[in-house]
Amino acid sequence: MNYNFKYFLLAVFLTSLLNLQNSYAQNNESLKVIENGSGVWLKGDLHVHSRHSTESSNNSVAKIINFSKSVKMDYLCITDHDNHVNGDVAHHTWADPEFKSDSLLLLYGAEWTTTRGHGNVFSAKPYDHQRLFDVRDQRDVNIGKVKKSLNIHLSANHPSGKDNFGFSYDLVQSIEVWNSAVWPKNANAIMIWDDMLSSGRMMTGRGGSDAHHGTPAGAEKASENTYQAAYNYIGTPTTWVFVKERSLKAIVDALSHGKVAVSANPFSPRVEFYADASGTGKFEMMMGDNAISTGKPVKFQVQLMNNPLPNETYSVTVIKNGRKLNTYQVKGEVPVVTFIDTPDLKGRTYYRVMVEGKITDYPQVPKSMAVSEKMVSISNPIYFNFDDKF
Repeated sequence: MNYNFKYFLLAVFLTSLLNLQNSYAQNNESLKVIENGSGVWLKGDLHVHSRHSTESSNNSVAKIINFSKSVKMDYLCITDHDNHVNGDVAHHTWADPEFKSDSLLLLYGAEWTTTRGHGNVFSAKPYDHQRLFDVRDQRDVNIGKVKKSLNIHLSANHPSGKDNFGFSYDLVQSIEVWNSAVWPKNANAIMIWDDMLSSGRMMTGRGGSDAHHGTPAGAEKASENTYQAAYNYIGTPTTWVFVKERSLKAIVDALSHGKVAVSANPFSPRVEFYADASGTGKFEMMMGDNAISTGKPVKFQVQLMNNPLPNETYSVTVIKNGRKLNTYQVKGEVPVVTFIDTPDLKGRTYYRVMVEGKITDYPQVPKSMAVSEKMVSISNPIYFNFDDKF
């Protein structure tokens, strides 16, 4: 072999190795927050109806759990309408012999279904839901006292749609900003969320499929709503929570503290959002965190995880205080973008991220990608100068 050619091959090999090392180092830099945080992202659905919601069809508890396991969900909250059982969720959904799993974390919850709108309850343990149901038409101050005594997480459902949440948002810790696979109907929910954030409320944005109907199996017969399962079912969208341990309590805590991202489906990329507020070169802040502004520039990092499509270009839009700050185009195995901005020294400032692009295929719900349009994932905010005791 010609020596010049051998040296050429060696140079190509060394260059490729160096590029691989640089890529690995960049990916490790992107992931160091997760490693240092000693946590893990869990995915699940926070708004699903079983046969214990009377208008649901072909959707037994077992079917919901088995499907969730088949698409590698980590947790689930079955939120049946409490008014369909006169508030007695404990002796219906939770008492169902099928309400069990050896691998899926099952939150205790229900859809609080009232004249003034709907909300979801999330709890790490059984609670007396009957008490919350019984005060559904009372004044907000009385509802708040019951909610506090039950030690539950209350979340506003589909705030801008039918049966929108008509109570004080001071009753809730989170808001359903992405309801079902049909993304366009959530635009007003995002506006309400931005209003709440701009007013000083550190309110978690979360998703929920609100799936009511499954596909027939065995002796089951199709219903007039069976077609919906191909468009919207468990995981459309998927809500991701960053937890320190794999437990029900950790999931609820993450929901309460904004350690949450939402993606179009279980296979769609998840956006992660970090900040180096201390200027040390380490991204010590993540979604849900709050810091005192120094008036100096802050470096932020956005990364797409959970197998983004390597040949696709994603648009990353940064929202600052309800307005678009900038949009960036990213692609690659682990798409990453960094930017610098200065939070207000005295006033409140929050940043959040929205990612658009091609929706990853979800073969189990084959028509969901089209109705999700281009919305891939959304983050929760990073806050500056917010009052965490508001």
